[in-house]
Amino acid sequence: MPLSTPSSSPHPFVYLASQSPRRQELLGQLGVRFELLLPRPDEDAEALESERPGESADAYVRRVTVAKAEAARARLLAGDHAPAPILVADTTVTIDGAILGKPDDIDHALTMLERLAGREHDVLTALAVVDGEGRLLPPALSRSTVRFAAASREALRRYAMTGEPLGKAGAYGIQGRAAELIERIEGSYSGIMGLPLFETAALLRAARVEF
Repeated sequence: MPLSTPSSSPHPFVYLASQSPRRQELLGQLGVRFELLLPRPDEDAEALESERPGESADAYVRRVTVAKAEAARARLLAGDHAPAPILVADTTVTIDGAILGKPDDIDHALTMLERLAGREHDVLTALAVVDGEGRLLPPALSRSTVRFAAASREALRRYAMTGEPLGKAGAYGIQGRAAELIERIEGSYSGIMGLPLFETAALLRAARVEF
């Protein structure tokens, strides 16, 4: 079912289906107008992010992003919303073939940080856009490599105790205090934050979003 009738007119805004302040900030950096399209109270948003046995990080982050896009499209169609494209994204951290999602608590965050310390890991961010006609455009994937410095358990615990790792894949935010622990990155800084701007701009232009 289309969200609107096909038109050559550009869309003045996009729906962002994410609660992440970082994604909102990055989208604003592009000069894109957006409105939030968040899960309803009756939606089980966490279930979308459940891992499947034997699933690779690449397959996981792509699948979750597509599932989020489909859920957001259904949300838009079910509500009283003006037609517009929808942007969704998902970020995961992977090391040794394992997926590091959001920590459950401070101790879980510390365990993750100890695993990352002194080593390299990959950060994957997948994003997708549902265009103004309700079509899911081919998702994009940004892959970056981050090297953490070796750090003592006490230093990692101090960082974990700030609370910053909670709610973040891999238990850290590169834009925050974790920056002092990061020796080097290869790839997209904005992708590590959660919204790779190069790929985002390309998808939004394909969906005829005006910015």
